[in-house]
Formats: sequence, C-alpha cells, structure tokens
Amino acid sequence: MSALARHWSFDPMTVVLALTVVAHEVGLARLGRRSTPENARRRRRRSLLFYGALVVLVLTIASPLDYWANYYFYVHMIEHILLMFAVPILVVLGAPWTPLLFALPVTTRRRLGRFVYLSPRAGALRRLGRMVRSRWVAWGSFNLAMLVWHIPSWFELAVRNQAVHVWLMHGSFLATGVLFWLQFLPSTPMKPTSGPLWQIGALVSTNAIMTMLAISMSILTTVSWYPSYSHLRGVSLSPFADQQIGAAILWVCGDFWALPVLGLVIRRAMDQQGSLAGAIDRAIGRSPSPSYFRGVATRTVPVTVEGDTSST
Repeated sequence: MSALARHWSFDPMTVVLALTVVAHEVGLARLGRRSTPENARRRRRRSLLFYGALVVLVLTIASPLDYWANYYFYVHMIEHILLMFAVPILVVLGAPWTPLLFALPVTTRRRLGRFVYLSPRAGALRRLGRMVRSRWVAWGSFNLAMLVWHIPSWFELAVRNQAVHVWLMHGSFLATGVLFWLQFLPSTPMKPTSGPLWQIGALVSTNAIMTMLAISMSILTTVSWYPSYSHLRGVSLSPFADQQIGAAILWVCGDFWALPVLGLVIRRAMDQQGSLAGAIDRAIGRSPSPSYFRGVATRTVPVTVEGDTSST
C-alpha cells in the first residue's frame, strides 16, 4: 500500500484540467437554461463520462503510476494503454464539445462560428479539419503513433526529454486516440460516418498491429530493446522479463478495449440491416441474397398440362 500512497506529484496540467471542468460546467448551465429537462439530464450523464476521462488522465500523469513508470517498463505500458484507449474513449462518449463551446460568451461564440463555417479566409482550416477527421487519417495516425513511439530510439528520446515525453508522446496518444474512437462511437453532435465493414476492418487490423508489436517485443527477441530500463538501481526484475510483461499488457489490454467495440459495431450493423450478412451485402454494394424459405413461397414452378406450359 505504501507504493500507492507515496510518490504523488503535482503536474501543471492538473490546473488546465480543473479549468476545463469549470468551463464545461458553465457551458452545461447555459445549455440547461435553453433545453428540456430530459436533454439536460442526458448531457449531465455524458459529463460524468468526460470527468471520468479527466480523472484517469490525472491518475496517469500525477499518481504513483507515473513515478513507477520510470522504473518498470510494464508500468509505462499501462500508461500508454490508458492514454490511447481509456481516456479517449471516455472523452468521445462524454461528448464535451458543445458544453465547452457554450462556455464562451455568446458574441465570441457567434463570431467564431461565422469565421470557421462561413469565412473564405477559413477555407484552408475547414479543409484541414475534414482531412484530420477522415477515417483513414484517424486509423493511420493512431497506429503510426503506437508503432513510432515504441521504436527504441524514439522511446529513449521521450524518456530522456520530458517535453517530448509529455507533449509529443502523450499528446499524440490522446489526440490520435480521440480521432480514432470517433470513427466508432457517437459523440454528440458527431456520429460515425463509416460503414460497419470498414469499422470491423479497422478494429481487426489495429488489434493485429498491436499483437505483432507485442510478439516482436516478447517472442521474436531475446533482449531488452530499451537501455533506459537496463541499469536501474533497486529493480530486481530483469529488463527482458519486464519487457515481456509490458508486451503482454499491450496484447491483452488491446483485446480488452477492441473486442467490446467490435461487438458493438457488429450489433449495430445487425440492428440496422437485420443480419450481419445483410450489412456486408450493403457495404460492398451487392444485392441481398433472398431468404430460402421466402424464395420457396414466392417462386413460380413450371407445370406442363396436356402439352401446354403454364406457371403456378
């Protein structure tokens, strides 16, 4: 228990997160004055998910988890899983976009909206926004961030340089994680636009990439990749065993987050199309195959009567 009670730290980011909560509450109050009670309750329920994301983020950067990540590679991998999966998923489900927008004064909000959506000067910004939100950029950037920051030279750079570690490594995990999970989960006022076939392929391929990364770090090598964990005083766990445990965490926890979302996508497709086969047919542009029994009931059967052919 002492390991959990000690080594808490203060991170300036916690001040930013506290101000974010205040702004979100201001936006909720302003929206509540112009909404029905049911809509207000729905936004409040979503806000709890968003605040849960902020709590997990604080635990990741200020709790003993961050301290022990300097000594154990597998603890560092727990941080990465939280930053790429837990926090972004809770942010997406929490949908803080509209409340945070309404935290701005009404004149500022209107001026910003006119500029972003109507001004010709913001054309490049709108195109950039569409590109960043596109499904292929979201999928590619998420997997690229996962792979690049586990390359030994890049990982060691982040360990040596705190600014790179916090703003580039952790920042890229959070940003690409939110963009990735927006492709699968509704986040008012945004909804996923990709079909179930693409969503299933993106989840399965991402899980396969994580699996191959984990296998590379544990089964396909016999040495530790990361020198920063090789000569730490007071650590009895061998660097390679530490790396193997971290790889197992990536492997298992990747499945833990991906499989429920995969099940949600399949269930959503079946609800919309009546069956998974129907959803796949629609996704690939093929006409649905008729039911066997429906075909038996409606097809015509030629019958020959006294040399004459008719149908019944």
